[in-house]
Amino acid sequence: MSELGDGLITEEALEEFRSRIGAKFRVRQFNELASKDAIRKFADGIGDPNPLWRDEEYVEKTRYGCISAPPAWLYSVFPTWVLQGLPGVHAFHSGNDWEFYRPVFVNDKIKGECVFTGFEEKASKFAGKLVMEYQEARYRNQRDKLVAKAKVWIVRTERHAARKIGKYQKIQLPHPWTEEELTKIEDEALNEQIQGSKVRYWEDVQVGDEVPPVIKGPLGVTDIIAWCVGAAPVPILAHGLSLRLYRKHPAWGFRDPNTFAMEPIYGVHYNMSAAKAAGLPFPYDVGVQRQSWLIHMFTNWMGDEGWLKRCYAEYRRFIYLSDVVWVRGKIIKKYIDEEGEHCVDIETNAINQRGENTMPGRGTVILPSREAGTWPLEKRLP
Repeated sequence: MSELGDGLITEEALEEFRSRIGAKFRVRQFNELASKDAIRKFADGIGDPNPLWRDEEYVEKTRYGCISAPPAWLYSVFPTWVLQGLPGVHAFHSGNDWEFYRPVFVNDKIKGECVFTGFEEKASKFAGKLVMEYQEARYRNQRDKLVAKAKVWIVRTERHAARKIGKYQKIQLPHPWTEEELTKIEDEALNEQIQGSKVRYWEDVQVGDEVPPVIKGPLGVTDIIAWCVGAAPVPILAHGLSLRLYRKHPAWGFRDPNTFAMEPIYGVHYNMSAAKAAGLPFPYDVGVQRQSWLIHMFTNWMGDEGWLKRCYAEYRRFIYLSDVVWVRGKIIKKYIDEEGEHCVDIETNAINQRGENTMPGRGTVILPSREAGTWPLEKRLP
C-alpha cells in the first residue's frame, strides 16, 4: 500500500475478468433517500441554481407540486458503475448513455442495480494496451418503477504504461489565465439562462437553434469537494475506517509521499501525487460530474415543462484543475416520435480553453406542443 498499485493486463487477468460477464454487482449507495438536503447538496455540487431542485414555494406552482431531483442526481445514488476486477489496473469512466423514464421526487427511495455486460481489448496512444469495459445501471423507486437506466463504458489501463508514454505531459498547467480573461469568463458564467416557468413549446424551436451554454471553471479543488459532498461516488472515509478499507482492499489506496497519509485512488481528482502516478500531469475532473454539467444545460433550456428523454456523452479528454469548459448544444433534428411525443435531438459539446471537445454527445428532449396540446410530464407524473 506504499504507492499507487501497478496492475498488468495479462491473459490470466482477462480470463478471470471474462468469467465475471453477466454478474450483478453489489452496489454501494451514497444516497438512497432523495431528501430535500440530498437534492440541494447535489445541485450545489454541480453549481445548478434551478429553483425546481430547491425552492418549495416555487415548485408548488409547477406541475411537479413538490421539489424534485435533477436527472443527474441519480449519480449520487451510485455513479452508474462498479470498480471490479483487474486489480491495480486504472479505471477511467469514459461515457454514459442515459434514458430517463420518471422523475425523482423529494423523499423517494431509489435502489441501484449494476450488471457487467462485457469488455473488449483495444490499443491506446495514452497507455498502450487497454480494456474497454461495459456495464449497465438501473435505478428503481420505492414502487419498483424503473426511473432510469444507463449504459456505461470504462477504459482500463496499465498505470506504468501511461506514465512511460506521458501523452499529456506537455500541457501547460495550471493554465496561465490573465485577470481580464478570468473576469470575462466569470461574467459569462453568471449570465446563465434558465427557461424555468416560461414554457418552451416545440413549435417555437427550429433545427439549427443553439442551446445557451453553461460555463464551468476554472475548475478548482473546492469544485471537486462540492461534488463529493453531493455525490461521493466512492467511499470517502477517515482515519480507522479508511485504514480498515485499505487493509481489506490494498489496490484501492496508496500512501501520499508528501503527507504520508493513506489516500484513495479516487484522489487522482484532487491529489497531485495520485494524478502523476496514474500518468496524468495534474488532477482532473470526475467523468460523471462533467456529464452532470451537460444535464444541467439541458434542464436550463427545456424549462419546467420539458422532459430529458436521453443524454449520451463520451468523456474524451481530461478537464484539469484550472481548466474552463463551455458546454453547448445545437438542435439537429425535430420530429414527432412513434408515441406521438414532440422531440428534438440536440448535438452537444464541451469545449475547453485549448479548443478541444472534451465531451461530444447528444440528447433528446421532449417539449410541450401548443398545437397538439401535449405535455410530456402528464404521462410521467404519478
